[in-house]
Amino acid sequence: MKKFNFCLIFFLTISSAVFGQISEFKIVTTIESIVPGGAGRSRIIENGTEVDYTEFTTVRSKEGKDKTNKDRSDVKIDDLNETTLVNFYSMVGINFQNIASNDAMMTSLLNKYSKDGWDLIQITSAAESDAGKDDGNGIFITRYFFKRAVKE
Repeated sequence: MKKFNFCLIFFLTISSAVFGQISEFKIVTTIESIVPGGAGRSRIIENGTEVDYTEFTTVRSKEGKDKTNKDRSDVKIDDLNETTLVNFYSMVGINFQNIASNDAMMTSLLNKYSKDGWDLIQITSAAESDAGKDDGNGIFITRYFFKRAVKE
């Protein structure tokens, strides 16, 4: 029985390596404003366009460079989804109801992607703020990285 289990595990491991699946990826970004009084804009941003990054890549080598003829305006896409979120702060400070509301929105999005076959593989976040005198501006940005097998 031990030999059978070992052989089965070995076969499954080898077959998954030999017959590896092709994956596709998706990134969803949340930007949550840290501006008091609701003056900021908080959003979930989803790309709606597939692009080929190589069209915008300059290749450099010893012989010189093969520069792309695209400019920065060509990189911008027009097809995206913006879902409204609420800001972290109200006029009196941190608004916990707003945080819970944003959590509910993100939970809904994560559940939808899970049902659509996407696996959440990584989350990364950062905060930006000047933090200088009288600074009341800033954002909290989070990127959600998804992956799923391509159906052939």
